[in-house]
Amino acid sequence: MGLRWTDSLDIALDLMELHPEADPKALHFTELMQWILALENFDDDPKHCGERVLEAVQLAWISEMD
Repeated sequence: MGLRWTDSLDIALDLMELHPEADPKALHFTELMQWILALENFDDDPKHCGERVLEAVQLAWISEMD
C-alpha cells in the first residue's frame, strides 16, 4: 500500500531524499502538493488534500531537518 495524506512524516522523509536542496519553509503549498503527488509510492486522492495536510508535511520536514 502506498503513502496517503495522513503519512506526513513518511512523505516528508521521501521529499527530503528527493529534494535535499529544498527549503521546506520557502515552498509554496502548490509546489509542495505537486511534489507529493509526483512521489512514486504516493497513492491517495488529490481531492483529500488541504492546507492542514500540507502544513503537517511541511512541519514534519522542518522537524526532521533540525
